[in-house]
Amino acid sequence: MTLLILGIALWWGAHLFKRLAPEARAAMTARLGDGSKGVFALLILAAVVLMVLGYRAAAFTPVWYPPPAMVHANNLLMLAAVALFGMGSSKGRARAWLRHPMLTGFAVWCIAHLLVNGDLASLILWGALLVWVPVEIAVINRAEGAWIRPEPGPAAGDLRWLGISAGVFAVIGTAHWLLGVWPFPGAVA
Repeated sequence: MTLLILGIALWWGAHLFKRLAPEARAAMTARLGDGSKGVFALLILAAVVLMVLGYRAAAFTPVWYPPPAMVHANNLLMLAAVALFGMGSSKGRARAWLRHPMLTGFAVWCIAHLLVNGDLASLILWGALLVWVPVEIAVINRAEGAWIRPEPGPAAGDLRWLGISAGVFAVIGTAHWLLGVWPFPGAVA
């Protein structure tokens, strides 16, 4: 569990550093140039590795038992999360709907996984990442001020966005299957 908690702490710290310590971040950029971005990319990668290793090594300690129907809710929420992740990069009308679509998608992703995992390690991992989202949003909003809503693009951009989202969702489902977790109940793997 120690690796899991260290990974979560590193995730929080690496993401919040830029806005909570802007002078230190500016000094790093002045000293390292674009290499400072690489430092934070490596820190975030290390955080993910620590979280994965810590999660996989944690003893299974059940806290609650999710009902089987939650898998359907998880899948629906995961499709929404994937779509939200892509919304900010879309060229259609949807890009003007939310200020933080990727972070919103991240929160939905965490909620989806909390619905189907009732063990202590899952609650710590997904709960801590879920709590990070509104903190990150608040810090970004404070640093960047009022949001200027982008001009909506053509509806064709939304159709592309939805098609790409469905494709990414299928890839994620396949990856889960390859890792030994079949995410679609009632369907044959």
